[in-house]
Amino acid sequence: MEWRRRLTLSAATLTATALALGGCTADRAPAKKEAVARAPLDLTVTPADRARDVPISAEVGVAVRGGKVRDVRIRDDRGVQVRAEPREDGSAWVPAEPLAHRRTYTAEVTATGDTGQTATRTTTFTTAAKSNVPTITSTLYFAGNRTYGTAMPVTVAFDPPIPKAARDEVQRRLFVTTDPPQPGTWSWLEDGSQVYYRAPDFWRPGTSISVRAALEGLPIGRDRVGDADRRATSRIGRQVSLEIDNATKQMSVFQDGRLLRRIPVSLGKPSTPSSSGRMVIMEKHERTTFDTRGEPDGGYVVDVDDAQRYTWGGEFIHSAPWSEGDQGNTNVSHGCANVSARAADWLMGITQVGDLITVKGTEVRLQPGNGWTAWNVTWEEFVKGSALPVPGNLRPAPAPTGSPVAPAAGATPAPTSTGSGG
Repeated sequence: MEWRRRLTLSAATLTATALALGGCTADRAPAKKEAVARAPLDLTVTPADRARDVPISAEVGVAVRGGKVRDVRIRDDRGVQVRAEPREDGSAWVPAEPLAHRRTYTAEVTATGDTGQTATRTTTFTTAAKSNVPTITSTLYFAGNRTYGTAMPVTVAFDPPIPKAARDEVQRRLFVTTDPPQPGTWSWLEDGSQVYYRAPDFWRPGTSISVRAALEGLPIGRDRVGDADRRATSRIGRQVSLEIDNATKQMSVFQDGRLLRRIPVSLGKPSTPSSSGRMVIMEKHERTTFDTRGEPDGGYVVDVDDAQRYTWGGEFIHSAPWSEGDQGNTNVSHGCANVSARAADWLMGITQVGDLITVKGTEVRLQPGNGWTAWNVTWEEFVKGSALPVPGNLRPAPAPTGSPVAPAAGATPAPTSTGSGG
């Protein structure tokens, strides 16, 4: 299938040309008329007219010189109008839903030139049959109609991971809008298994975030396609953060920058240390079961109350009445942050998925991707992971000559705990 990349087919070009005359006088010099050539109205539309086997992820691409697009109308072969929204840079109109397989669509684009002339270009194309090639499964870790914490990154995971050469095409089909506006960018893990979206700073409380992962039918690499088109809109709640210091064995709980409470903790013992880094609450369970049979240093099954996950490796804050005598002075857990039953119950009423947890002073560093680790790097490191150019207003300022250089994104840290709680 030749039409494998988004809107890269050649298309016919329609041109309208106009000349405008102009002149000026200065210091009483004789008036002199000069012909000033205006740029011709040059309008190109893709997919190409009569193109076939077009992916259902197709967009109507528009390239215009010497004017601006005035109207774009897309209809299917039954005459039903297809809703579409323009990209921010005006380079294409993106259908609000994936196109249907084996259907014919007509796009009519009208542009107005700098001197008032208009040009209309119409293209008709037919989408491909449903592909038999394997899909890449995507998971959007951002549900709709929820309230999240101010550190909540938009996370999309992929199985199998996205090859580096295909990440730009995938990233172009991931859309985030915020109200009020708080722009950010996407950043990929080195292995392509996850991509995160965040702004330079934490989300402002009350912000509404809308996400679309428009990947259904998108050609990915040579032999895969995207699996689904997913949407979600949620809001950001109050600002809450937790800071855990291994040196003092204390957790400090803040809301809107104000200290609410200090809670004694017991972290991972030397054989199963806790991870140090900036993490995010991922799940909350009033009651769950830790089953570590078959894992190193595991082999136990235990029911726990008021458990809050913050790594994929199995690190939780949870109620641990059996270790209350150690909390505040000795690390005895399998990597989790053990707190008293009363403190765990209180925390469940304060925290939200997406709240920031900072752990410091333990024996190991948090690994990239062990949880939603978008905040465990600086903004300067984070933007390096984008597969597309980062807008100028989001690019970090260059470091002064001679200043220290932060470690590159994706640098390999020390190993971390991989248990399933404890």
